[in-house]
Parts: sequence; C-alpha cells; structure tokens
Amino acid sequence: MRGHDAVGRRAFVVGAGAAELLAGGAASGAEAAVVDGPLPDFHPALKDQLTFPLAWGHSPVRDFRAWRRTARAKVEELLIVDRDEHTPYAPEFGEPSAGDGYTRELVTLSLTRYERVRGPLLTPHGPGPFPAVLLLHDHGARFDIGKEKLVRPWYDDTRLASAQAWTEKYFSGRFVGDELARRGYVVLCLDALGWGDRGPLTYDQQQALASNFFNLGSSLAGLMAREDTRATGFLAGLDRVDARRVAALGFSMGAYRAWQTAALSDDIAAAASACWMTGLKEMMVPGNNTLRGQSSYYMLHPGLPRFLDFPDVASIAAPRPMLFSNGGLDPLFPADGVRVAHDKLRAVWRSRRAEERLRLTTWPDLGHVFTAPMQDEVVDWLDTVL
Repeated sequence: MRGHDAVGRRAFVVGAGAAELLAGGAASGAEAAVVDGPLPDFHPALKDQLTFPLAWGHSPVRDFRAWRRTARAKVEELLIVDRDEHTPYAPEFGEPSAGDGYTRELVTLSLTRYERVRGPLLTPHGPGPFPAVLLLHDHGARFDIGKEKLVRPWYDDTRLASAQAWTEKYFSGRFVGDELARRGYVVLCLDALGWGDRGPLTYDQQQALASNFFNLGSSLAGLMAREDTRATGFLAGLDRVDARRVAALGFSMGAYRAWQTAALSDDIAAAASACWMTGLKEMMVPGNNTLRGQSSYYMLHPGLPRFLDFPDVASIAAPRPMLFSNGGLDPLFPADGVRVAHDKLRAVWRSRRAEERLRLTTWPDLGHVFTAPMQDEVVDWLDTVL
C-alpha cells in the first residue's frame, strides 16, 4: 500500500517539487505546492501550448474572407449555446416619454426562446432613419443596476441613486446612452443575465451560475454572446434605424461584449471598446482579477484559447472601423498585455490596407474608467465612421 501511495504522490506533485522528487530528493511543502496562487504550478507549460494556431497570419487559411468564416465558425462552435435565429422578437413597446431632444420608451422582447428581456430604447427627435448604438453595460460587481448604468432610469426611481453613483464613479457623471441620443443616435440597452431586471446576483453566486450552465450543457458566456448578437439584429431591423449604421459600444465587460458582437454579427458597422483588450497570456498572471473565477465566467468560452487569442477574435470584424481605448494606469489590463493585443490588431487591419479604420488610444493618466473626454472621443469617432 505504501508503494502505491508513493506512486500516486509522484504523479500529483508538480513543478519544482516534482523535479526534485523524481530526481530522488525530498520535496518540501513549499516546493510541492499544487498551485501558484490560483494558478496550477505547471501553468507556464500550459501557457506555452497556447500558440493560437487559428489566428490570422498563423492559420493555414490565407484568403481573408475564408479565414473570417473559419474563425467565426470556431467561435460559434465553442459558445456551446445554439443559435436562436427563428424565435420572433415579438416586441412590446411601453408608453413614450420625452427626454432632452429624444423620446424614451421601454421595449420588451425575446432574445431567446427562454426569456423576455426589457430595456430602454431612446430615439432622437427628427425624421430618421438614424444611426444606432447597441449600448452594452459593464460588470463592476454591481448587480442591482445593469442597463441603468448607461441610461437614466426614468421608469424606476428606486434605482436612480445607484445609477447616478455609478456614473459619478466611472463616467464623469454622465449617462452615456442619454448623451448618445442627444447626439442623434437611437440607443438600445438591455440587461445581461444577473443584472437589473434579470437579477440581482450576488458576487459569490456567479461561479455557481456558470457551473450550472455547464452542467446543463450550456454556457453563461455563450448565452451573453448570443443575446448580444440577437439584440443587434433587433436594433438593425427597426424602421427608425439605418441598418447600415449600427455600432456597438461598451465599457469594461461591455467593451468585451462590443468587440465580440462585432466579430459575430455582420449587422455591426463599427464598434468602440473602452478598457477591455489584452493578450490572454499577459493577463493570466498572479494577482490579475480574471484569476478569481467569478466575473471571468461571463467572458470564458471553454477551449477557445486553444485556437484564438482575444485580439484574434476581435479581428474577425476587420476591416470594419474599430476603436479600442485603455487607461495607462488600468490595473486590470497591464500595459504589456494591451501592447501585445494592439500589435496583433494593427497587423490585421494593416494586412487589409485598412489601418486608418482602426483607432488604438491610451489615456496615460487614467485607470479603469470611461470619462467624459474618452466618451467625446468615441462619439466624435462614431460621427466620422458612420
């Protein structure tokens, strides 16, 4: 029995401890640690295996349009959640009310066959059809508000204080959606599962929710991706919207959602992402927030890193106009990861002779925020590209 235990011990010990044990030495407790923080002790070997072979330039597919189809098909496959293109949206529109230069109303629609979702729809005054923005909220570990982080909740005074506090903390006191509507854009903003009307979750419930999706043969991140592409289709199909001029915009997790939606939907003509772009390997380091699990499950598609890095997925949207901005002091996205991602993105757009359609900006003195000057840059850019 002792011999069996020794063999099992040799198989389980990892890293430096394993090397010493296999060489005949005795491993200390520290050397035999199973994890380095929340990472497995052998994580460098796993990282080395991530070569992203389906990335543009590495892939054996040399025709760009064929590569886009191949790469998108792989992402679609690994979302796990089936496409749901045939469920009618069946929208129900609430009573309109007047905003400052725009009309606001609540719309309830079916993004999937499982659930109906409610959110604000803002329409500028005038004849239209208008350009439009699918506005995608962040994570922020704040679940009582989702869509309310970006559009003033005229319909719910109980959430207004939380919403205003959020805008003061991250958005220079602005409601980004209301500002866009004043600037002439139709705006749609919906809750992701867990926020606002579809929550609220607690922080510690996220991991259980995600694992239960996996137990059910599905995916939390895949559901969010599918719902965002469906929301895009609904917005582009509205009579008041110019379907050729629909953009996706978000901050933090919303930024991730924006470039992901652009990669998966041809209805998106342009996308702007504030404070979410990095290389995966550079993000997977001790101390980074994504290693906690929890919030990262909204952005985790099992197996995808065996084929594509984050900027590789975003590049499926090339050569459409894309804007990526980050704060130079953002603790969630260290500068080396942003640099790696930007280099990859630049190479793809350059290969399409479309580098002028890609804007990569860094705000050196800012952290994880989407301030008024950053917002103004995005809206001015949208005015130009749309």
